[in-house]
Amino acid sequence: MFNFWGSKEQLGESRPSSSEPSPQSPWYSPSLVTSHSSSSRPQPSHVSPSEAAGIISLLKDKSVDELSKLLTDKNAYQQFLNSLEQVTIQNNIREELRKETLHLARENLEKEPQIVELRNQCRIIRTSELATAQERLNELENQRDEILKFYSPGSLLHRLQDAMKKGDEESEELQQKYMEKEIDTAAFVQKYKKLRSQYHRRALIHLSAKTSFIG
Repeated sequence: MFNFWGSKEQLGESRPSSSEPSPQSPWYSPSLVTSHSSSSRPQPSHVSPSEAAGIISLLKDKSVDELSKLLTDKNAYQQFLNSLEQVTIQNNIREELRKETLHLARENLEKEPQIVELRNQCRIIRTSELATAQERLNELENQRDEILKFYSPGSLLHRLQDAMKKGDEESEELQQKYMEKEIDTAAFVQKYKKLRSQYHRRALIHLSAKTSFIG
């Protein structure tokens, strides 16, 4: 077995002599190691000390041939990498996320008919119920405008003037009937007094309201 922490002499003994054929080339690019080691900037570490110790412990018990195979055989290296606990955990998490994503995608596809139906219902509401509600709102607004117009100061004064004019006309008609002996004196006095009282009361209200509106 190879001692990972062996002495330089032991490492020298395991090294092939210059007369022996060179070993198989590593599967990775040597420039990656050279550029990494020659860089003066510190590289961020993604492995905790405890994880690194665990990986070193696994490599420590491997023979020279096994370590050499990891450097020269990409499949062997990948198999070793996948056997690490940290890598297994990451692979499991990625697989769970993939399954969950597929599950959500299937659920969304299953709900597609419901989504289409809801869209159709919303379209119907916008085109029919909303249109009906808008029409009713317009009717209520028109009624409100009519009521406000009916009870506006100008409208009230105008209707009061019409009532006063009508009272004058009724008074004149009553006088004409009395002159033509169509009504007796007692009835004439009672009705005429009532009409003139209404007229003067309306005239007083008209004057007061007009003064208030103008003021």
